[in-house]
Order: sequence, then C-alpha cells, then structure tokens
Amino acid sequence: MVKDGSSMTYQCPVLTPTNYPVWAVKVKTILDAYEILEVVEPRVLGAAVDQQKSKQALVFLFQTIPEEMVLQMADYTDAKQVWDGLKTRYLGVDRVRTARLATLGRELEGLRMKEGESVDTFATKLTGLASKARSLGDLIEEKELVRRLLDSMPKSFLQIVASIEQCFELDSMLFDEAVGRLKAYEERIKGSDKEEDVHGGLLFAKKENEKRHVCEHYGCGSSSRDDLGRGHGKGRGSRKGRDGERFRCDKSHVKCFKCNEFVALRTNVQGRRKGMSKRT
Repeated sequence: MVKDGSSMTYQCPVLTPTNYPVWAVKVKTILDAYEILEVVEPRVLGAAVDQQKSKQALVFLFQTIPEEMVLQMADYTDAKQVWDGLKTRYLGVDRVRTARLATLGRELEGLRMKEGESVDTFATKLTGLASKARSLGDLIEEKELVRRLLDSMPKSFLQIVASIEQCFELDSMLFDEAVGRLKAYEERIKGSDKEEDVHGGLLFAKKENEKRHVCEHYGCGSSSRDDLGRGHGKGRGSRKGRDGERFRCDKSHVKCFKCNEFVALRTNVQGRRKGMSKRT
C-alpha cells in the first residue's frame, strides 16, 4: 500500500507471468497520479528527466515485480530501463508484437455472436480482444468497436441493427450505448418468446381437452353404436306388439348415451320398408 500527500492509498499490483497488460494499465495510472509517469513514458522524445522522480518511479516498480525478477534487474538504475525491459520481455520485440496483432485482427474479424448467446457475453469477448490489441499498442477506436459489434450480430438481431444504423450516427455512438440498445431488444424478444410458449401451451391443452370430449357416435373415438339409445328397450331396434308381431322402431333420432345428444342414424328406415315390400 502506498499513501500520497492527500491521504489516499494505492495498492501496488504484483506482476505475474499472465497479467502484464492489466498490470501495465494499473501501474501507469498510479504513476500518473503521482505525476511521475513521464519518466517511463515521456510525452516529448528527448525531454530532460527529473532524477528525483525517476528514483521514485524505480522504487515503485521494484515493489510491483517478483523477487526473482528484481535480482535480474538489479543493475538498472533508471526507471525507464526497468519499464522498457519488462515491456520487451512480456510483449516481445516488434516482430513478435506485429505477429500478435495480426492474430488478434483475425480473431476480431472472425468473431460472431451465436444464436442463444447473450449480448453481455459477446460484448465481453469483443472488449477483451480490443484490450489485448491496446496493450500491444494498437488502439481500436470507439466507432470501430461499435461497427464490429453490429456487424457480428446473428439473424435474430437484424431488425434492431438496421434500426440503429438508420436512426443514429454510428461515428458518434458510444460502445456502451450500442450494447445497451441491443440488450433492451434482447429482453423484449425473450419476453415475446415466453408469451408465445404460454399461448401455445394453452391452445394445445384446449385442443387435447376437446379431443377427449368429442363423441363420434358410430364407434369412432370413445363411443359405439351400442351407446345409442341404451336403456330404451332391448337396444336392438325392434319390439313386440300385443299380438306377438314384431315391428321395427323408428331410430331416425335417438339419444347418445355418452354425450346425451340426439343423433340421426345412418339407417334409412323408409328404404328398408320398400325393400321388404318388394320381397313380399
């Protein structure tokens, strides 16, 4: 912990084999707060260096690197030498740096948001690659990030992307603003999908309920011909008179035993009588 004259404290970030980009940003911020950043990154090339500030920066840098690295850099007496040495070790020489930037560029070009992936998750991936490029010295502008974000959206976001491109000036739009508009649209379509699922489920349940209550009367579904007129007579369509002569009952309209509806039978009573008269 380092305390300045205004009683504010800053925690010294410790350098590890994998955190150099983040470490460099934190250290630069603290050095700038102490007004000693120019000794490691001078604003003007060839400018005179304040030796007192250089010693302060050197002490701070030695506090933020591992002990084994302190021994390797013990011969350095200038803060800028330590800073440049760390930068060369972790970022490599210019040739390696150029190769890394080319790799990041290909990753950015091929980065696409997948269907079902959240806007927050994809925006984090995009800003992560942009931060790596920035640590290598390639600053990606805000408008370029916005353009890459909109171009990487899936088909389900084409409507909101077209609206943003038509209604807003992309060159002046902030990346966070674009992400916020996409997230609002994402929440809207999620709500619509839930409503459609509920409506579809209710409609399906209604149809299934109707199927269970449908009576087809003639053996289809859950009813049969024996269900028609059950309880009235013997159920075989004939009765005996007082003189023992059998005569046929008119079943042109009978009530279904299951659904209690009057049903017109398919039997043509008149046609049968005509056939009987021809045989006689």
